[in-house]
Amino acid sequence: MVVSVEETARWCQALIGPSDAIPSLEDCLTAIPDLDSLDSLPAGTRVLVRGDTDVVVAGDGTISNDVRLRSLVETLTYGGRRGWVQLVYGHRGRDPEMSLEPVARHLESLIPADVRGNQPVAFVGEWLNDETGEVLDEAARQVDALSPGTIAVLENTRRYQIERSLWKATADEIEGLKDRLASYVNSVADRLGRVHINEGFAASNRDLSSTLVPLGSEQVALGRYVDDQLRRYVTRARQADLVVFSGIKINKLDDLEQILRRGTVKLVIAAGGLALALKKAAAIEAGDDFGLGLASDPTQEKIFIPPERIEQATRMYRRGVEAGIEFVLPIDFLLGNGLASETIPAAEAQFDIGPATIINQADAIDGFLEFHRQKTASGEGPAIVFHNGVFGLFEEEAFECGTREFIGQLRRLTEGGVEVYVGGGEGGTALGRYGQPDWVTHCFTAGGTILKALGSEPIPFLKALYLKMQGH
Repeated sequence: MVVSVEETARWCQALIGPSDAIPSLEDCLTAIPDLDSLDSLPAGTRVLVRGDTDVVVAGDGTISNDVRLRSLVETLTYGGRRGWVQLVYGHRGRDPEMSLEPVARHLESLIPADVRGNQPVAFVGEWLNDETGEVLDEAARQVDALSPGTIAVLENTRRYQIERSLWKATADEIEGLKDRLASYVNSVADRLGRVHINEGFAASNRDLSSTLVPLGSEQVALGRYVDDQLRRYVTRARQADLVVFSGIKINKLDDLEQILRRGTVKLVIAAGGLALALKKAAAIEAGDDFGLGLASDPTQEKIFIPPERIEQATRMYRRGVEAGIEFVLPIDFLLGNGLASETIPAAEAQFDIGPATIINQADAIDGFLEFHRQKTASGEGPAIVFHNGVFGLFEEEAFECGTREFIGQLRRLTEGGVEVYVGGGEGGTALGRYGQPDWVTHCFTAGGTILKALGSEPIPFLKALYLKMQGH
C-alpha cells in the first residue's frame, strides 16, 4: 500500500482541522481495535509500538521512576509471546539530544529474556533523514536483521524536526509539507512496519509518530495499558461532578473551559494563577475589582495573566454561574513574606493559599460529601472528583500547607465513597509526597493527556486512530 501525497495532505488537514466529525471519546473507543484484534499476526511481523518513553535518566544512565516504561510491559509481552518483531519508539522531553538508549537498557531489565526471543533489547540509533522524511538505509538493514521475538528501541523521535511539524501547522503550511510527510508515511511503513500499536498514553501532542504513522499502517490498535486507562478510568473521570484545578500555568483555563463545556461539573475548587483569573472575573461580575499583584505585570512572564485571559475567565465564570456551577475561590493568600492576606499588593505575588481558604475548602468538601450521599441514595452515585495540580510553591516547606492539606481532603472523599481521580504531573507528585496511593481511586501517569481527554476536543492520537478506522 502506497499512500499518495494528496491522501497525506487530506489526512493532515483532518488532523489539524475542526473536530466536528469526531465523536466523543467513548464512541472513538468503540471504533478503535484493542490489542486482541492483532492476535492472528504471524511470528516475525514487524510491529511499531508508540511507547510512553518520556522518563528522567540520571547521570549514570539509570531510571528510577520507571512507571511509564512499566506500562509497556504487558503489550510487549503479548507481542513477544507471539514472536513479533516489536519496534518501540517515542521521545524524551523536548531536547533532541536526549537519547533513548538508556530506555532500551531499562526495558531489557523489565522484559524476561524468553519473551524477547532470548535476545537483548536492540537499539537503533540514527534512523531518519530529517530533510526527506525517509528511513535511513542502515536503520532499515538493522531492522531487517532482527529475529522473531526481538524487541528494539528507535532513537528519540524528536531528534528530527519533522516529528513536530504538525504541532502548529496551518492548512497552507500543510501544502508545503505534504511531499515530505508522504515520504515519511510510506518509508516508515515500507522499511519499519505496517502495524501500529499506540501505547503512548502521555503523548498528547500531534507528533507524527502518534498521528501520521497510522495512515500508512495496515492494522492499528490501542495497547493494553492505554486501552485500560481510557476505558476504565478516563471515561469515569470525564463524568466528574467536582473538578479541582490549580497551578501556575494560566493556559489551563483552556482545559477548564473545555471541561465545563461538557456540562457534567457542578463544583469547581480553584487555586494558583487560574484561580486569580477567576477571582478577578468574579469581582468584575459583582461590579467590584480584585488586584492581581505581580501577576498583572507583563515582565513577570511565569505568572503574568494577560487581559485576554481575564476576558476568557469572565466569560467562563458567567456561563458557569448561569449553568448552576459553584466556584470555590481563594479568600486569602500567602505572600512571599509568609503572611496571609486577603488582597495581593501591587508589588507582591501569591505563593500559596491562606488558612482561611483551607478552612473554606474543607467546608466545600463537607458540602460535596453531602451531595455524594444524596446522589448515592437516589441511585445515581457515586459522585466523582477530578483533581489536577498543586496550590502553591509546594516545593518549599513554607508554601506547602495548602497542597498538603488538600491531599488530606482527597482521602476524606475516597473514604466517604467518592471516586477520586488525580492527574499526573504535580498532582501525582503531591499525592506521593503527602499521601498514599489508596487515598484516591486512581492516579494517572499522564497530565496533559488527561486534561485533553476530559474536555470536548479529542486526543490527537485517538483522532488519528478513529480516522483510520473510518477509512479516511
